[in-house]
Amino acid sequence: MRVEFDEPKCVAAGQCAMVAPGVFDQRDEDGVAVVLVAEPGPELADEAQEAAAVCPAAAIRLVEQ
Repeated sequence: MRVEFDEPKCVAAGQCAMVAPGVFDQRDEDGVAVVLVAEPGPELADEAQEAAAVCPAAAIRLVEQ
């Protein structure tokens, strides 16, 4: 899977970094999310899916490859 992140849509809620710390983090200066792993393996797939589901701005999209 590949993580597609629409940074301008991000509202810096931090939900993705809380539920998927192996895939996302937040910038210190403004709280906007940062993708740490653009192509998470099977061990991070559940975290990535949860992050996409809880994102209040729908800024995260997962694409199966």
